[in-house]
Amino acid sequence: MNIVIGSDHGGFKLKEILKKFLQLQNHTVADFGCYSEEPVDWTDIALLVAESVKDRYYDFGILIDGFGGAVCLAANKVKGVRAVCAYNEFSARLAKEHDDANILCLGGKTVGDLENIEIVKSFLSALPAKDEKYLRRLKKLDDIEKKYFK
Repeated sequence: MNIVIGSDHGGFKLKEILKKFLQLQNHTVADFGCYSEEPVDWTDIALLVAESVKDRYYDFGILIDGFGGAVCLAANKVKGVRAVCAYNEFSARLAKEHDDANILCLGGKTVGDLENIEIVKSFLSALPAKDEKYLRRLKKLDDIEKKYFK
């Protein structure tokens, strides 16, 4: 898979760990920053990743900050992005299966590195469900976007 990853300073260490893991799994990984633990604005990184996923330059994105919520908020401001914060394998799998999420948001300070690797594996291995109820809900989500993203 072709994956883009980005973090703020609070997620930098985890980003580096996940990047290496993904590359060892033969994924192509683009790193959109940050590149150290020096403070940066999470909004800037989240926007870069979200726009690249929206424009389909990458199959999926991964965003990381201290708890996963801030980058998720920013990414979801981009039309066509479905960013979801996951704290365990179950929530990561359902984010893809039920919500067709295209960006996984993680917290560098919420769970351990090994658990975050399992969360990423769960997200990437899941497939969007084709069940009518999920498709209906995703259509309603698209309708909300059309109403508010003009």
